[in-house]
Amino acid sequence: MEFSSRARQKHARLAGDRRELYPHSLQFYLEPPTETISLMEFESLAIDRLKLLKTVENLGVSYLRNTDSYKTKLENEIRKLKFPYKALAEDDYEARRKDHISHFILRLAYCQSEDLRRWFLQQEMDLFRYRFSQLSEGLMQKFLEYANLSFEAISEDLKNELTNDLCASTPGLVPSKVKEQMFYKVGLADAVDLFRTRRVFIKDGFAYVPFKEIDAIVLNNYRTKLSKALALTARSLPSIQSDERLQPLLNHLSHSYVGPDYSVQKNTGKISLEQIDTLSVKSFPLCMRQLHKALRDSHHLRHGGRMQYGLFLKGIGLTLEQALEFWKKEFIRGKVDADKFDKGYAYSIRHNYGKEGKRTDYTPYSCMKIIMSNPPSQGDYHGCPFRHSDPELLKQKLQSYKIPPSGITQILELVKGMHYQLACQKYFELTHDVDDIGFSLSHPNQYFTESQKLLNGGRELKKEISNSGNSQQKNNSLERVNSNLTPTSSNTTTDTELEGLEAYFTED
Repeated sequence: MEFSSRARQKHARLAGDRRELYPHSLQFYLEPPTETISLMEFESLAIDRLKLLKTVENLGVSYLRNTDSYKTKLENEIRKLKFPYKALAEDDYEARRKDHISHFILRLAYCQSEDLRRWFLQQEMDLFRYRFSQLSEGLMQKFLEYANLSFEAISEDLKNELTNDLCASTPGLVPSKVKEQMFYKVGLADAVDLFRTRRVFIKDGFAYVPFKEIDAIVLNNYRTKLSKALALTARSLPSIQSDERLQPLLNHLSHSYVGPDYSVQKNTGKISLEQIDTLSVKSFPLCMRQLHKALRDSHHLRHGGRMQYGLFLKGIGLTLEQALEFWKKEFIRGKVDADKFDKGYAYSIRHNYGKEGKRTDYTPYSCMKIIMSNPPSQGDYHGCPFRHSDPELLKQKLQSYKIPPSGITQILELVKGMHYQLACQKYFELTHDVDDIGFSLSHPNQYFTESQKLLNGGRELKKEISNSGNSQQKNNSLERVNSNLTPTSSNTTTDTELEGLEAYFTED
């Protein structure tokens, strides 16, 4: 086969020094990358890995890990995002490089709190488990050598001597299969998971592990190394936080939303104020339904609630005029008179719509932002009910919304496992009477949009005639397209600028 000059050079690089950098498609990520990359590539690589880990999380709850559906969907996502998936491929240097660098970037972003570390560790473990299971026995053996996990294989004589003990201690093993299996003599500390579940024979402080169970040893080793690495990385945060270029990016990634943008809506002006009560029951996620009810009951919301709910309403289509009318009518039913509203609250609403201050068109909060930032305190109603509510209070709320007991149990199990977005996804399925919603939920406005599609048979909202808000519709033809593969660096600026609203929007 002939190569052009450029092709020959590329082939030489892949066959030479580059392949030496990543001799295997799997690794324990022990050595950090040392090359120089641009900030744009830094964010792009991190966002792709974050998308992959989000998929791992969703599939891990929706499917059994060893089923064909789970494996097929995860392989498709790995291939789509161009991470390593063919262990034998000799020309996947770029995929292996991406895998290496992106892991360390997210390790920096997700070492900043216990919750973030726990989430990152779980998803990386599940991803590694899948990729290791896809290796052939020969490649598994090569990886064990590469990772310095060369355990001692017991001799045939010792295996024959221990046949009865091995069969009695290893589920599914019969004497005829003992001869076919390779067994390793492993220190008990490395085989603690297998010992705990009574899947191996123990003698003199060693576990005799069949090759088919070696993945548990590898995973336990990886968990130990990654847990320690996350703790060490967290200690180095002060030096990283002093870097004005990196710290905003890392903060953004740990709260990152990687889906569609809801700041520009084609539905602007298509929602009437009279519809909101009905929509709150049918199509609002639980967090917004809770905020709407609190507003109707007390005729007031504190700062966090006004920001979260106000931007959500903007995202579903309320115009500036409608928003001013909606909030004013509700507040003056409470302890705020019209003059106080105009002086203390109207400015902040116009600010949200980009009509005051820096003229920034603020985006509705994503699930990750709601879950990870500004937790509610006494008297607050913002936040994520699945993340921030007491389980017993959450149970009572779900019962009041006529969620069946079996569904409540499923939701509470997901909450217990800290799968808050998946709990909301289950809430969607139960309130819309569907078995599988067919998408990964990551934004309250996505919840609303998908609910309306389902309830209206895939049709858009019909145009509603309203006396307020018509002047906002003339610019709606300029809808901004936001690709899922484009790094959402603009959200970093938005998050920073939102902090400037505190001065305008903190009056209770």
